[in-house]
Amino acid sequence: MDNNAKSIIENALEQGKGVFRLFPTWVPRAFCIPGKRLKLHPDDYYAFGAHRGGIDERWFASTVKADNGPETLPDEGLSYIYFEDGNKAHKVLLKDAIELMGKEILGEQIMQKYGGWTMFAKFFDNMNPLPHHVHLDDEKAAKVGQLGKPEGYYFPKQLNNHGGYFPYTFFGLNPGTKREDIINCLKNWDKGDNGILYYSRAYKLKLGTGWNVPPGILHAPGSLLTYEPQRASDVFAMFQNIVWDNYLSWDLLVKDVPEEHKKDLDYIVDLLDWEANLNPNFFEDHFLPPKPVKAIEEMHAEGYEENWVVYSSEFFAAKELTVFPRSSVTIKENGPYGVIVIEGHGRFGTLEIESPQLIRFGQMTKDELFVTYKAAREGITITNLSDKENLVMLKHFGPEA
Repeated sequence: MDNNAKSIIENALEQGKGVFRLFPTWVPRAFCIPGKRLKLHPDDYYAFGAHRGGIDERWFASTVKADNGPETLPDEGLSYIYFEDGNKAHKVLLKDAIELMGKEILGEQIMQKYGGWTMFAKFFDNMNPLPHHVHLDDEKAAKVGQLGKPEGYYFPKQLNNHGGYFPYTFFGLNPGTKREDIINCLKNWDKGDNGILYYSRAYKLKLGTGWNVPPGILHAPGSLLTYEPQRASDVFAMFQNIVWDNYLSWDLLVKDVPEEHKKDLDYIVDLLDWEANLNPNFFEDHFLPPKPVKAIEEMHAEGYEENWVVYSSEFFAAKELTVFPRSSVTIKENGPYGVIVIEGHGRFGTLEIESPQLIRFGQMTKDELFVTYKAAREGITITNLSDKENLVMLKHFGPEA
Protein backbone atom coordinates (compact mmCIF):
# COMPACT_ATOMS: atom_id res chain seq x y z
CA MET A 1 0.00 0.00 0.00
CA ASP A 2 1.58 3.29 -1.07
CA ASN A 3 1.48 6.71 0.57
CA ASN A 4 -0.87 7.95 -2.15
CA ALA A 5 -3.53 5.42 -1.08
CA LYS A 6 -3.14 6.47 2.54
CA SER A 7 -3.56 10.10 1.53
CA ILE A 8 -6.76 9.25 -0.39
CA ILE A 9 -8.17 7.44 2.65
CA GLU A 10 -7.28 10.30 4.99
CA ASN A 11 -8.83 12.87 2.63
CA ALA A 12 -11.99 10.79 2.29
CA LEU A 13 -12.21 10.51 6.08
CA GLU A 14 -11.83 14.28 6.39
CA GLN A 15 -14.37 15.06 3.67
CA GLY A 16 -17.03 12.79 5.17
CA LYS A 17 -16.10 13.47 8.80
CA GLY A 18 -15.55 9.78 9.40
CA VAL A 19 -17.97 8.54 6.72
CA PHE A 20 -16.79 7.00 3.42
CA ARG A 21 -18.68 6.76 0.16
CA LEU A 22 -18.55 3.27 -1.36
CA PHE A 23 -18.65 2.46 -5.09
CA PRO A 24 -21.39 0.02 -6.26
CA THR A 25 -20.22 -3.61 -6.30
CA TRP A 26 -22.02 -5.94 -8.72
CA VAL A 27 -21.78 -9.76 -8.80
CA PRO A 28 -23.15 -12.17 -11.47
CA ARG A 29 -24.28 -15.75 -10.87
CA ALA A 30 -24.32 -18.22 -13.77
CA PHE A 31 -27.07 -20.42 -12.29
CA CYS A 32 -29.63 -17.63 -11.61
CA ILE A 33 -32.16 -15.53 -13.55
CA PRO A 34 -31.92 -11.84 -12.55
CA GLY A 35 -35.10 -10.42 -11.03
CA LYS A 36 -34.19 -6.92 -12.34
CA ARG A 37 -35.07 -5.07 -9.13
CA LEU A 38 -31.52 -3.85 -8.40
CA LYS A 39 -32.12 -0.56 -10.29
CA LEU A 40 -29.38 -1.59 -12.73
CA HIS A 41 -29.90 -0.36 -16.29
CA PRO A 42 -31.59 -3.03 -18.49
CA ASP A 43 -28.66 -2.97 -20.92
CA ASP A 44 -26.19 -3.84 -18.15
CA TYR A 45 -27.49 -7.05 -16.59
CA TYR A 46 -24.94 -9.06 -18.58
CA ALA A 47 -22.08 -6.58 -18.21
CA PHE A 48 -19.67 -9.37 -17.18
CA GLY A 49 -20.51 -11.26 -20.38
CA ALA A 50 -23.49 -13.52 -21.03
CA HIS A 51 -21.38 -16.61 -20.32
CA ARG A 52 -20.87 -15.38 -16.72
CA GLY A 53 -24.62 -15.14 -16.14
CA GLY A 54 -26.74 -12.14 -15.29
CA ILE A 55 -26.02 -9.70 -12.47
CA ASP A 56 -28.35 -10.65 -9.64
CA GLU A 57 -26.39 -9.40 -6.62
CA ARG A 58 -25.07 -6.12 -5.26
CA TRP A 59 -22.62 -6.42 -2.36
CA PHE A 60 -22.15 -3.85 0.41
CA ALA A 61 -19.19 -3.08 2.69
CA SER A 62 -17.43 -6.18 1.38
CA THR A 63 -13.84 -7.19 2.08
CA VAL A 64 -14.38 -10.72 0.76
CA LYS A 65 -13.89 -11.75 -2.86
CA ALA A 66 -16.74 -13.57 -4.61
CA ASP A 67 -16.06 -17.25 -5.30
CA ASN A 68 -17.47 -17.44 -8.81
CA GLY A 69 -15.35 -20.02 -10.63
CA PRO A 70 -12.19 -19.72 -12.72
CA GLU A 71 -13.25 -16.49 -14.46
CA THR A 72 -13.87 -14.54 -11.24
CA LEU A 73 -12.25 -11.12 -11.56
CA PRO A 74 -9.48 -10.17 -9.09
CA ASP A 75 -11.73 -7.60 -7.35
CA GLU A 76 -15.11 -9.27 -7.89
CA GLY A 77 -17.27 -8.73 -4.82
CA LEU A 78 -14.86 -6.28 -3.16
CA SER A 79 -16.04 -2.80 -2.13
CA TYR A 80 -14.11 0.35 -3.04
CA ILE A 81 -13.95 3.58 -1.07
CA TYR A 82 -14.66 6.46 -3.48
CA PHE A 83 -13.27 9.99 -3.08
CA GLU A 84 -13.52 13.02 -5.37
CA ASP A 85 -10.79 15.66 -5.24
CA GLY A 86 -12.00 18.46 -7.48
CA ASN A 87 -12.53 16.90 -10.91
CA LYS A 88 -10.42 13.84 -10.08
CA ALA A 89 -11.93 10.62 -8.70
CA HIS A 90 -10.01 8.08 -6.61
CA LYS A 91 -10.83 4.52 -5.51
CA VAL A 92 -9.20 2.37 -2.83
CA LEU A 93 -10.35 -1.10 -1.81
CA LEU A 94 -12.08 -1.08 1.57
CA LYS A 95 -10.08 -4.23 2.35
CA ASP A 96 -6.79 -2.42 1.68
CA ALA A 97 -7.89 0.63 3.64
CA ILE A 98 -8.65 -1.50 6.69
CA GLU A 99 -5.30 -3.26 6.39
CA LEU A 100 -3.60 0.14 6.33
CA MET A 101 -5.74 2.13 8.80
CA GLY A 102 -7.89 -0.44 10.58
CA LYS A 103 -7.78 1.23 14.00
CA GLU A 104 -8.98 4.54 12.55
CA ILE A 105 -11.75 2.85 10.53
CA LEU A 106 -12.98 0.00 12.76
CA GLY A 107 -11.60 0.98 16.16
CA GLU A 108 -8.78 -0.57 18.15
CA GLN A 109 -10.95 -3.09 19.99
CA ILE A 110 -12.43 -4.63 16.83
CA MET A 111 -9.02 -4.82 15.15
CA GLN A 112 -7.48 -6.53 18.17
CA LYS A 113 -10.32 -9.03 18.60
CA TYR A 114 -11.28 -9.78 14.97
CA GLY A 115 -8.41 -8.50 12.86
CA GLY A 116 -10.67 -6.72 10.39
CA TRP A 117 -14.21 -6.33 9.06
CA THR A 118 -15.81 -9.76 9.36
CA MET A 119 -19.19 -9.30 7.67
CA PHE A 120 -20.73 -7.89 4.52
CA ALA A 121 -24.24 -7.49 3.18
CA LYS A 122 -25.84 -7.91 -0.21
CA PHE A 123 -29.02 -7.65 -2.20
CA PHE A 124 -29.73 -10.87 -4.05
CA ASP A 125 -32.34 -10.52 -6.73
CA ASN A 126 -33.54 -13.68 -8.46
CA MET A 127 -36.61 -14.23 -10.60
CA ASN A 128 -36.52 -17.93 -9.76
CA PRO A 129 -35.89 -19.72 -6.44
CA LEU A 130 -32.37 -20.78 -5.54
CA PRO A 131 -31.33 -24.42 -5.01
CA HIS A 132 -31.71 -26.07 -1.60
CA HIS A 133 -28.22 -25.53 -0.22
CA VAL A 134 -26.23 -25.22 2.97
CA HIS A 135 -23.45 -22.99 4.26
CA LEU A 136 -20.72 -24.77 6.18
CA ASP A 137 -19.92 -24.21 9.86
CA ASP A 138 -16.45 -23.16 11.03
CA GLU A 139 -15.22 -26.72 11.53
CA LYS A 140 -16.12 -27.92 8.02
CA ALA A 141 -15.18 -24.64 6.33
CA ALA A 142 -11.73 -24.67 7.97
CA LYS A 143 -10.93 -27.88 6.09
CA VAL A 144 -10.94 -25.86 2.85
CA GLY A 145 -9.31 -22.79 4.38
CA GLN A 146 -12.49 -20.75 4.86
CA LEU A 147 -14.80 -19.43 7.57
CA GLY A 148 -18.29 -20.70 8.30
CA LYS A 149 -21.17 -18.63 6.96
CA PRO A 150 -24.24 -17.67 8.97
CA GLU A 151 -26.59 -15.25 7.23
CA GLY A 152 -29.76 -13.27 7.77
CA TYR A 153 -32.57 -12.20 5.42
CA TYR A 154 -34.82 -9.15 5.23
CA PHE A 155 -37.35 -8.34 2.49
CA PRO A 156 -37.57 -4.56 1.91
CA LYS A 157 -40.88 -3.30 0.54
CA GLN A 158 -39.21 -0.55 -1.51
CA LEU A 159 -37.38 -3.05 -3.74
CA ASN A 160 -40.06 -5.69 -4.24
CA ASN A 161 -42.45 -4.26 -6.82
CA HIS A 162 -42.97 -7.87 -7.95
CA GLY A 163 -42.49 -11.18 -6.20
CA GLY A 164 -40.75 -13.13 -8.94
CA TYR A 165 -41.75 -16.65 -9.88
CA PHE A 166 -41.77 -18.24 -6.41
CA PRO A 167 -41.81 -15.97 -3.30
CA TYR A 168 -41.54 -18.90 -0.89
CA THR A 169 -38.43 -20.28 0.80
CA PHE A 170 -37.82 -23.90 1.77
CA PHE A 171 -36.07 -24.20 5.13
CA GLY A 172 -34.62 -27.26 6.83
CA LEU A 173 -35.95 -30.81 6.66
CA ASN A 174 -39.25 -32.33 7.74
CA PRO A 175 -39.12 -33.99 11.18
CA GLY A 176 -38.56 -37.69 10.66
CA THR A 177 -36.26 -37.27 7.64
CA LYS A 178 -33.38 -39.75 7.83
CA ARG A 179 -29.76 -39.53 6.70
CA GLU A 180 -30.42 -42.30 4.18
CA ASP A 181 -33.19 -40.21 2.58
CA ILE A 182 -30.74 -37.40 1.80
CA ILE A 183 -27.99 -39.82 0.76
CA ASN A 184 -30.44 -41.33 -1.76
CA CYS A 185 -31.14 -37.83 -3.11
CA LEU A 186 -27.42 -37.40 -3.74
CA LYS A 187 -27.18 -40.83 -5.36
CA ASN A 188 -29.87 -39.70 -7.84
CA TRP A 189 -27.96 -36.56 -8.90
CA ASP A 190 -27.75 -37.57 -12.57
CA LYS A 191 -31.09 -39.39 -12.80
CA GLY A 192 -33.42 -36.37 -12.94
CA ASP A 193 -34.79 -34.23 -10.13
CA ASN A 194 -33.17 -35.66 -6.99
CA GLY A 195 -36.33 -34.91 -4.97
CA ILE A 196 -34.74 -33.24 -1.94
CA LEU A 197 -37.58 -30.71 -1.67
CA TYR A 198 -39.97 -33.55 -0.82
CA TYR A 199 -38.18 -33.65 2.54
CA SER A 200 -38.53 -29.92 3.26
CA ARG A 201 -41.26 -27.31 3.72
CA ALA A 202 -41.76 -23.87 2.14
CA TYR A 203 -42.75 -20.68 3.95
CA LYS A 204 -44.47 -17.77 2.18
CA LEU A 205 -42.19 -14.73 2.44
CA LYS A 206 -43.62 -11.60 4.05
CA LEU A 207 -42.37 -8.13 3.13
CA GLY A 208 -40.91 -6.16 6.02
CA THR A 209 -39.80 -9.31 7.90
CA GLY A 210 -36.79 -11.61 7.83
CA TRP A 211 -35.13 -14.87 8.87
CA ASN A 212 -32.03 -15.94 10.77
CA VAL A 213 -30.13 -18.77 9.04
CA PRO A 214 -27.15 -20.23 10.95
CA PRO A 215 -24.65 -22.55 9.22
CA GLY A 216 -25.65 -26.14 8.58
CA ILE A 217 -29.30 -25.39 7.74
CA LEU A 218 -30.63 -26.26 4.29
CA HIS A 219 -32.49 -23.42 2.59
CA ALA A 220 -33.79 -22.69 -0.91
CA PRO A 221 -34.33 -18.89 -0.98
CA GLY A 222 -37.44 -17.68 -2.76
CA SER A 223 -37.76 -15.02 -5.43
CA LEU A 224 -38.14 -11.80 -3.41
CA LEU A 225 -35.29 -9.34 -3.61
CA THR A 226 -33.52 -10.04 -0.34
CA TYR A 227 -31.24 -7.93 1.84
CA GLU A 228 -28.74 -10.36 3.32
CA PRO A 229 -26.24 -9.46 6.04
CA GLN A 230 -23.76 -12.32 6.52
CA ARG A 231 -20.36 -13.31 7.74
CA ALA A 232 -17.47 -12.51 5.40
CA SER A 233 -17.41 -15.87 3.60
CA ASP A 234 -18.75 -17.33 0.35
CA VAL A 235 -18.75 -21.02 1.29
CA PHE A 236 -21.66 -23.31 0.29
CA ALA A 237 -22.81 -26.73 -0.93
CA MET A 238 -25.78 -27.11 -3.29
CA PHE A 239 -27.91 -30.16 -2.35
CA GLN A 240 -30.54 -29.75 -5.11
CA ASN A 241 -29.58 -30.71 -8.65
CA ILE A 242 -32.45 -29.27 -10.77
CA VAL A 243 -34.07 -25.92 -10.05
CA TRP A 244 -36.66 -24.39 -12.38
CA ASP A 245 -35.55 -26.87 -15.07
CA ASN A 246 -31.94 -25.72 -14.68
CA TYR A 247 -29.41 -28.49 -13.99
CA LEU A 248 -26.60 -27.89 -11.48
CA SER A 249 -23.39 -29.86 -11.75
CA TRP A 250 -22.02 -32.02 -8.92
CA ASP A 251 -19.18 -29.50 -8.65
CA LEU A 252 -21.55 -27.01 -6.99
CA LEU A 253 -22.31 -29.57 -4.28
CA VAL A 254 -18.66 -30.27 -3.51
CA LYS A 255 -17.14 -26.85 -4.22
CA ASP A 256 -16.03 -26.56 -0.58
CA VAL A 257 -15.41 -30.24 0.13
CA PRO A 258 -11.81 -31.54 0.46
CA GLU A 259 -10.59 -33.40 -2.62
CA GLU A 260 -10.55 -36.78 -0.86
CA HIS A 261 -14.24 -36.46 0.13
CA LYS A 262 -15.81 -35.21 -3.12
CA LYS A 263 -17.51 -38.59 -3.66
CA ASP A 264 -17.95 -39.40 0.03
CA LEU A 265 -21.71 -39.17 0.60
CA ASP A 266 -21.43 -39.63 4.36
CA TYR A 267 -19.00 -36.72 4.62
CA ILE A 268 -21.22 -34.52 2.42
CA VAL A 269 -24.38 -35.28 4.42
CA ASP A 270 -22.47 -34.50 7.61
CA LEU A 271 -22.20 -30.89 6.39
CA LEU A 272 -25.79 -30.59 7.68
CA ASP A 273 -26.69 -29.68 11.25
CA TRP A 274 -29.28 -32.42 11.70
CA GLU A 275 -30.79 -31.15 14.94
CA ALA A 276 -31.30 -27.66 13.50
CA ASN A 277 -32.73 -28.94 10.22
CA LEU A 278 -35.26 -31.21 11.93
CA ASN A 279 -36.35 -28.62 14.51
CA PRO A 280 -40.19 -28.83 14.75
CA ASN A 281 -40.24 -25.21 16.00
CA PHE A 282 -38.20 -23.86 13.08
CA PHE A 283 -40.52 -20.91 12.38
CA GLU A 284 -40.62 -19.77 16.00
CA ASP A 285 -36.85 -20.03 16.35
CA HIS A 286 -35.77 -18.41 13.06
CA PHE A 287 -38.45 -15.98 11.83
CA LEU A 288 -37.52 -12.30 12.43
CA PRO A 289 -40.32 -9.75 12.80
CA PRO A 290 -39.01 -6.17 13.05
CA LYS A 291 -38.09 -5.04 16.59
CA PRO A 292 -38.26 -1.29 17.39
CA VAL A 293 -35.04 0.06 18.93
CA LYS A 294 -37.19 1.94 21.47
CA ALA A 295 -40.84 2.95 21.95
CA ILE A 296 -42.42 3.70 18.56
CA GLU A 297 -44.39 6.67 19.93
CA GLU A 298 -41.18 8.23 21.23
CA MET A 299 -39.42 7.78 17.88
CA HIS A 300 -42.35 9.17 15.90
CA ALA A 301 -42.40 12.25 18.11
CA GLU A 302 -38.72 12.78 17.15
CA GLY A 303 -39.42 12.39 13.42
CA TYR A 304 -38.17 8.88 12.72
CA GLU A 305 -38.61 5.14 13.20
CA GLU A 306 -35.85 2.54 13.52
CA ASN A 307 -36.17 -1.23 13.79
CA TRP A 308 -33.80 -4.13 14.17
CA VAL A 309 -34.59 -6.24 11.08
CA VAL A 310 -31.79 -8.84 11.29
CA TYR A 311 -30.69 -10.06 14.71
CA SER A 312 -30.07 -13.23 16.76
CA SER A 313 -26.55 -13.72 15.33
CA GLU A 314 -23.27 -13.03 17.14
CA PHE A 315 -21.60 -12.14 13.82
CA PHE A 316 -23.83 -9.41 12.32
CA ALA A 317 -27.03 -7.43 12.69
CA ALA A 318 -29.04 -4.90 10.66
CA LYS A 319 -31.46 -2.03 11.21
CA GLU A 320 -33.90 -0.19 8.97
CA LEU A 321 -34.01 3.55 9.63
CA THR A 322 -36.84 5.75 8.34
CA VAL A 323 -36.55 9.54 8.70
CA PHE A 324 -39.85 11.29 8.09
CA PRO A 325 -40.24 14.23 5.63
CA ARG A 326 -38.61 17.50 6.74
CA SER A 327 -37.18 15.76 9.80
CA SER A 328 -33.69 15.39 11.19
CA VAL A 329 -32.36 12.93 13.76
CA THR A 330 -28.95 12.23 15.32
CA ILE A 331 -28.20 8.52 15.71
CA LYS A 332 -25.34 7.03 17.74
CA GLU A 333 -24.17 3.45 17.32
CA ASN A 334 -21.74 1.24 19.26
CA GLY A 335 -19.45 0.53 16.33
CA PRO A 336 -18.78 0.89 12.59
CA TYR A 337 -21.43 0.01 10.03
CA GLY A 338 -22.36 0.11 6.35
CA VAL A 339 -25.37 1.94 4.89
CA ILE A 340 -27.48 1.51 1.77
CA VAL A 341 -30.22 4.08 1.03
CA ILE A 342 -33.37 2.51 -0.44
CA GLU A 343 -35.79 5.45 -0.57
CA GLY A 344 -35.65 9.24 -0.69
CA HIS A 345 -32.86 11.82 -0.48
CA GLY A 346 -31.23 13.94 2.18
CA ARG A 347 -27.98 14.36 4.09
CA PHE A 348 -25.95 11.91 6.14
CA GLY A 349 -23.62 14.05 8.23
CA THR A 350 -21.78 16.20 5.70
CA LEU A 351 -22.61 13.97 2.70
CA GLU A 352 -25.55 14.18 0.31
CA ILE A 353 -27.41 10.88 -0.06
CA GLU A 354 -30.10 9.69 -2.47
CA SER A 355 -31.68 6.48 -3.67
CA PRO A 356 -31.15 6.35 -7.46
CA GLN A 357 -33.83 5.29 -9.91
CA LEU A 358 -31.47 3.74 -12.48
CA ILE A 359 -27.76 2.85 -12.30
CA ARG A 360 -25.38 2.18 -15.18
CA PHE A 361 -22.74 -0.50 -14.62
CA GLY A 362 -19.56 1.29 -13.53
CA GLN A 363 -21.43 4.45 -12.51
CA MET A 364 -20.93 6.03 -9.08
CA THR A 365 -23.99 6.58 -6.87
CA LYS A 366 -24.79 8.41 -3.63
CA ASP A 367 -26.61 5.59 -1.90
CA GLU A 368 -23.86 3.58 -0.18
CA LEU A 369 -21.70 4.61 2.79
CA PHE A 370 -19.43 3.22 5.48
CA VAL A 371 -19.38 4.82 8.93
CA THR A 372 -16.16 4.54 10.94
CA TYR A 373 -15.98 3.67 14.63
CA LYS A 374 -15.41 7.17 15.99
CA ALA A 375 -18.11 8.79 13.83
CA ALA A 376 -20.63 6.07 14.73
CA ARG A 377 -20.09 6.54 18.46
CA GLU A 378 -20.17 10.33 18.27
CA GLY A 379 -23.40 10.18 16.28
CA ILE A 380 -24.46 11.14 12.76
CA THR A 381 -27.13 13.72 12.03
CA ILE A 382 -29.39 12.44 9.24
CA THR A 383 -31.74 14.86 7.50
CA ASN A 384 -34.62 14.14 5.13
CA LEU A 385 -34.71 17.00 2.60
CA SER A 386 -38.04 15.96 1.07
CA ASP A 387 -41.33 17.44 2.22
CA LYS A 388 -43.26 14.41 0.91
CA GLU A 389 -41.21 11.21 0.84
CA ASN A 390 -39.59 9.22 3.63
CA LEU A 391 -35.81 8.78 3.72
CA VAL A 392 -35.14 5.05 4.30
CA MET A 393 -31.85 3.21 4.72
CA LEU A 394 -30.58 -0.19 5.81
CA LYS A 395 -27.62 -0.33 8.21
CA HIS A 396 -25.41 -3.45 8.54
CA PHE A 397 -23.22 -4.08 11.57
CA GLY A 398 -20.49 -6.53 12.49
CA PRO A 399 -20.08 -8.40 15.81
CA GLU A 400 -21.08 -6.77 19.09
CA ALA A 401 -23.53 -4.33 17.48
